[in-house]
Amino acid sequence: MSFYFIAKKILGTLLIPPLVYWLPIVLGLILQRRWKRLGQTLTWSGVVLGLFLCTPATVQLITAPLENHPPIDEPDARRAQAIVILGGGQRRANPEYDGKPTVNRLTLERVRFGAQLARMTGLPILVSGGAPTGTTPEAELMGRVLTVDFRQPPQWVEAGSLDTSENAENSAAMLRGFKIQRIALVTHAAHMRRAVEEFRAQGLEVIPAPMGFMGDGTLGEEFFDYLPNNTSAYTGWYAMHEWLGIGVQKIRFAFR
Repeated sequence: MSFYFIAKKILGTLLIPPLVYWLPIVLGLILQRRWKRLGQTLTWSGVVLGLFLCTPATVQLITAPLENHPPIDEPDARRAQAIVILGGGQRRANPEYDGKPTVNRLTLERVRFGAQLARMTGLPILVSGGAPTGTTPEAELMGRVLTVDFRQPPQWVEAGSLDTSENAENSAAMLRGFKIQRIALVTHAAHMRRAVEEFRAQGLEVIPAPMGFMGDGTLGEEFFDYLPNNTSAYTGWYAMHEWLGIGVQKIRFAFR
């Protein structure tokens, strides 16, 4: 695990919920004893930011611009030469599976949609995802789920990548050996914007196949649908994670 990867994870922890709003709240409460106005400003800034990042209407404002690729249709899907599914994490403690690791919710959603595309098009699948903590690589877990649960075994298993840029680099290197240039890329809609740029930077033609849209602009009809809730809080976390990733990506590309 590289210093860059560790530093990126630490930075991400500090700049996305919940610490991005808890830190100014705690710091503000501490500073109020000596600098009352500054402390109050920091505290209330954290409170407002926290509400912004868990209220449905405001969360949609930061999520919708990320999801700038429409759902894939069948003619576009059939133009691809292969389907690439990106990992999104794993669950390591699963007593219902004899304690063995398996894919988490995000990865399962991606695998399910990738399997659907494979059934529709007959295209081969590449799964991509490593093991940052030294456990079973995500790609291997994805391959098991595709084979056992969806009857769509992958043709390629890229198990060495730790982030989206390595997903792209390692997958492109693997596919070049089979003269594959055009892919249907499967990941969550909010992640697609960043993922497409990484894969295109590796010289691949990318047909986005986004799924799991979170910022579709629709709100419920009941009053309670407009109040902060766990779903919008999760979406706010995910959106902040992606915006931070895009910022880091732009800096990386600028220094290439």
